[in-house]
Amino acid sequence: MIPDPGSDVALYVHWPYCARICPYCDFNVVRDRGRGDEQAALVEAILADLKAQAVLTGPRRLASIFFGGGTPSLMDPDAVGRIIAAAEAVFEPRGPIEITLEANPTDAEADRFAALAAAGVNRLSMGVQAFDDAALAFLGRNHSADEARRAVATAARAFPRLSIDLIYARPDQTVDGWSAELSEALDLGFEHVSPYQLTIEPTTAFGRAVARGAWTPPDEDLAAALYETTQAVLEGAGFEAYEVSNHARGVAARSAHNIHVWRGGDYLGLGPGAHGRLTLHKARTATVARRGIADYIAGVAAASPWSEREAQSPPEAAEERILLGLRTVEGVPLATLEELDLSPREGALAELLAGGFLALAEGRVAATPAGRPVLDGVLKALLT
Repeated sequence: MIPDPGSDVALYVHWPYCARICPYCDFNVVRDRGRGDEQAALVEAILADLKAQAVLTGPRRLASIFFGGGTPSLMDPDAVGRIIAAAEAVFEPRGPIEITLEANPTDAEADRFAALAAAGVNRLSMGVQAFDDAALAFLGRNHSADEARRAVATAARAFPRLSIDLIYARPDQTVDGWSAELSEALDLGFEHVSPYQLTIEPTTAFGRAVARGAWTPPDEDLAAALYETTQAVLEGAGFEAYEVSNHARGVAARSAHNIHVWRGGDYLGLGPGAHGRLTLHKARTATVARRGIADYIAGVAAASPWSEREAQSPPEAAEERILLGLRTVEGVPLATLEELDLSPREGALAELLAGGFLALAEGRVAATPAGRPVLDGVLKALLT
């Protein structure tokens, strides 16, 4: 039986500062230079925003906390601890909760791991991205492959749970080279890995470079072969792809925070540009915090932290649950698809079931191994 997230609420805290801006990144980030006073003010704004949103939502159980960015491992560990303590004061934790923080594997950040663990972080998500120095230079990373290996070892000693991110489908990458890189990574002892295909966003430095012909991403056939290699190597090492881009060594190693979100649970978005989903006045409500750091701080002070707050219609909420849920092995309840008049007996859902792209079992619909590599097309056919 897959549990319903119910009225539990999770927290996403966005820390927008980075030591450098990676050329593939389209997140809401800024350079971390000479911003000490601003960062102190931002911490206070996040704490005030948390308390104000808790008043709006009313009493809830706390499901998880996720510090993302940006690079939240650049935060003062005392500030991290203050936010965790405030969250657990306004929302009663549902037992020992998962508290994740994103980090990069530079030696400077690794020096802070013990302090972050002491502040209450119990799961680290490390943006390794590659174990190849040439690839790391191309990706604009400020660490080497050796630094990454040292940081992973340090994190494994400091935190009971560890995940790493990797990027594949890089220019000139080969199937054999990627297989060897993955196999090397698996010797480092983490419990969770998120391998992402390099996505070229038009507003990024990479997007502009590709547009002017400076380099070309791998073609679809090679990208597909790299995806299949990812699945085969990780599955062979005991990692289950419980979501399209997330692999865990056993159920206990899955990200509790991400699962809460994928199941349609409520979560507060705290920090500049953070997205949230809250049930307010019995309506699923999408929120987006003010994007600019100064705008967010001023907005919180004026009791107006959001640039967007929109109540979703029942069909809009159902469509979002389907978009997220079909990325997971759990899938979504058939009843959610039926809210959009999708039937397993006729129409798009019936065709995708018959074609082997989706499967229906025990009242739930999930993507099959054949459907996962073409999930964007499956979703388009289902929801258009």
